Amino acid sequence: MLLVVDVGNTNTVLGVFSASASEQASRLLAHWRVSTIRTQTVDEYGVLFRNLFAGAGLEVGPFTGIVISSVVPPLDSTLREVCEKYFKTKPLFIEPGVKTGMPVHYDNPQEVGADRVVNSVAGYEKYGGPCIVVDFGTATTFDVVDSAGAYKGGIIAPGINLSIDALVNAAAMLPRIAIEAPADPSAIGRTTESQMIIGIYWGYVALIEGLVARLKSEIGRPVTVIATGGLATLFDQRTDAFDAIEPDLTIRGLVLLYDMATS
Repeated sequence: MLLVVDVGNTNTVLGVFSASASEQASRLLAHWRVSTIRTQTVDEYGVLFRNLFAGAGLEVGPFTGIVISSVVPPLDSTLREVCEKYFKTKPLFIEPGVKTGMPVHYDNPQEVGADRVVNSVAGYEKYGGPCIVVDFGTATTFDVVDSAGAYKGGIIAPGINLSIDALVNAAAMLPRIAIEAPADPSAIGRTTESQMIIGIYWGYVALIEGLVARLKSEIGRPVTVIATGGLATLFDQRTDAFDAIEPDLTIRGLVLLYDMATS
């Protein structure tokens, strides 16, 4: 089995696959989304991971491999030790120097988050290019891959929950709300909460549609737009901006990169 771990600033996603990407039998056996807690110790993460695996009825290792994408450097050494201590496996981190098969056309390629490269590789592998991958995480990112499979750059915008936090923290009388699609199609809210939901939700739809339209105009040819991340399904059926919604795109991309790096 192959363990893949995508460490984001807000959430960490784990997935267990039956085999590497090159094997036809490869399939996702189980996956989880947990909070990223920078202060947790090696043993706390080890117990958490083992409990998740046990709850799914999975053996806890040793794995045939472990691959990690992280945008939280302070946790890297902790996770490395978790893998070696609890699963007797040395992890592969997706970082500069790891073979991805994708040229990165960026002023400083080392500035590109590992998760964005993983998403781009996975999106291009499945849909070809040019493509745009929109990832709803702590930030909402837009990544562009050209028809030749090169990473061209993209856009970083504040994430949905980050925007809610900023609004609530700056305005004392506004309540904290859960992001959801408005139940009423009207754009005129009649309560404070409904106005906030309309502003956040439809404001983000307008942001997505506007930025995707600008990217498409600049690309100048047909392009596939793929949505991923924990909140991607929230916009399903509410906008025509996306051609596909792939909630598991990042962890499936990690399988592809592990296979490239070890073949």
